[in-house]
Amino acid sequence: MNTSFTFKDSLSLAVCLISILPNFAQADEGMWLFNNTPRKLLKEKHGFDATDAWLEHVQKSSVRFNSGGSGEFVSEDGLVMSNHHVGADALQKFGDKDHNYVRDGFYARTREEEKRCLDLELNVLMNIEDVTERVNAAVKADLPPAEAFVARRAVTAAIEKESLDKTGLRSDVVTLYQGGAYHLYRFKKYTDVRLVFAPEQQIAFYGGDPDNFEYPRFDLDICFFRAYENDKPAKLQHYLKWSKAGAADGELIFVSGHPGRTSRLFTVTELEYLRDTRLPYALERLHDLEVLLGSYSARSEENGRRAKEDLFSVQNSRKVFDGELAGILDPHFLDRKRMNEARLKTLAQERADLKDAVSAWQRIDTAQKLIAENARKYNLIEVGHGFGGHLFSTARTILRVAEERPKPNAERLREFGEAGRESLEFQLFSEEPIYDDLEQLKLANGLTSLAKHLGYAHALVQKILAGKSPRQRATELVSGTKLKSVEARKKLYEGGQSAVDAARDPMIELARLVDAEARAVRKIIETQDETKKQAHAQIAKARFALEGTSNYPDATFTLRLAFGLVKGYEEGGEKIPFQTTFAGLYTRAAEQKNKPPFDLPPRWVERKDKLDLNTPFNFVSTADIIGGNSGSPVINRNAELVGIIFDGNIQSLTEDLMYSDEQSRALAVHSQGILEALRKVYDAGALADELTRKAN
Repeated sequence: MNTSFTFKDSLSLAVCLISILPNFAQADEGMWLFNNTPRKLLKEKHGFDATDAWLEHVQKSSVRFNSGGSGEFVSEDGLVMSNHHVGADALQKFGDKDHNYVRDGFYARTREEEKRCLDLELNVLMNIEDVTERVNAAVKADLPPAEAFVARRAVTAAIEKESLDKTGLRSDVVTLYQGGAYHLYRFKKYTDVRLVFAPEQQIAFYGGDPDNFEYPRFDLDICFFRAYENDKPAKLQHYLKWSKAGAADGELIFVSGHPGRTSRLFTVTELEYLRDTRLPYALERLHDLEVLLGSYSARSEENGRRAKEDLFSVQNSRKVFDGELAGILDPHFLDRKRMNEARLKTLAQERADLKDAVSAWQRIDTAQKLIAENARKYNLIEVGHGFGGHLFSTARTILRVAEERPKPNAERLREFGEAGRESLEFQLFSEEPIYDDLEQLKLANGLTSLAKHLGYAHALVQKILAGKSPRQRATELVSGTKLKSVEARKKLYEGGQSAVDAARDPMIELARLVDAEARAVRKIIETQDETKKQAHAQIAKARFALEGTSNYPDATFTLRLAFGLVKGYEEGGEKIPFQTTFAGLYTRAAEQKNKPPFDLPPRWVERKDKLDLNTPFNFVSTADIIGGNSGSPVINRNAELVGIIFDGNIQSLTEDLMYSDEQSRALAVHSQGILEALRKVYDAGALADELTRKAN
């Protein structure tokens, strides 16, 4: 995908390429790298200068939540805003049978009342370095895929370790353009993060699952945290000032966030794999989990609290994948992909310096076939779908740390590299509460899945079940493990191989039982991924040669800049306005007779008369977003915060595959609505003052 490019070749070539690519004169598509922002397009189309200073300020004001999602600094004293559903993981871990912070909300009226999160890590991107040449130089063209993978892993680990040692910053080599480029991202980490404010989930997720991915919406999907350093609020140079006016109809806005994954550069074969294998499997699994967790939650209020975040995540993912599958099942979509792919091959074939790229598609086809043959087993025993729960994952980490840590850094599985060690330990030693009944339920469900997909008579299934039913085996494993204790985890982690072997912990022994086969199938997948990576690099080279380098890669849960217009749309002949108001919230509740999930929290009923009901609440824009952008700031030309992304509409669910600005919209909470609610519903004037004291 690209924006502004010119061709020195013939007019016929230009015509062909234009038919391959989206028309960026018509749409503001793009999840742009901060080191490759389309400045020319922004200037020519929108009259905006994306200066180095503006980009640096926005970049360093943007925050990644390692639990999944985005956020932003909004005061000089380390205040961070994100979505309630991004912060819900932290809220859930605070809770117990007497405190339900997800349901009831929280507000720290003083700094002393701010609650420290158990294992929340925030990342802020400090700089980017292109390391493509070094990575490619270490992976010789004639290496077999298995050896090429080892060489690429070694050079990646070396780059990350050198950067960590030199800068002290978290250092990740990020693969872009499916292997066409490699960039080193350096992040400042914050691990002392404290909860400041959260509303009730009922207003943060008003309308529940029926309204999820719908519009109009009326959600106060916000949450505030504070980053600390040396036990004091972080003092920041870069943070987003608050816009008192908020977003206006037709206004140019920007979204700076961390989109998780897109598949827009996939080949036809890879898309067919998504359609036929990956998405149906995912949807089947999510359906099973939704029924399981829903049934568990219905048994008691405490069960509902324990499973709340898991159930929300499953329901949300199920709806996303449903939308993605619907998009890819549209035959016109794949027909266009096939046509565009054929044209690109033809153009490459006509150039002597690009002919080698033509075979790349066939290599991807062959690799994808092998991936498809092994994907189910890989997902079940390596990804862990055949087990489920927190404890098995912990056991596998401890088992593998003991084996991987003695190896040279370059030879370890990537997740055990030195550059990621601090983050791994931070998560492994979390004080997150673990509930035996929920762990048993998840593990039994995973073991049932394992038997269903591999077959009950499969030798590995028989060894894992050990003559017991999935439920009996899960109860035995969960009740017998000592890994619920953080101190026990630390002793095993620090004690190394001898301590892990001597422990004879049943959950670790389960992980050991499947480890050889899990590593073997992982090697198959990684080797084929390496083949695809090399092939995609050749395709990317052809694209760069034909189109120039002014394009954006697929999303990788790293910082991107999107832009668009605040704009309504038409649906079914009806004009959908660009924003909703508080008045609309109360109308919606009355229409639904205030019954769940359209009931209002008591304080919203009690405070109705205090509110200006004309205050904007939610709004939509054409910004190009996807999952992972939740919590991203929406800013204006002056880098002032006018809103916060919390969702997309139903038409946006195909944006993993393709972008359209006809009806697809990004949903955001309006900055005015946030202030109105803080001051008049929650009596959080001090928090509102902190947000606005630097506003113009």
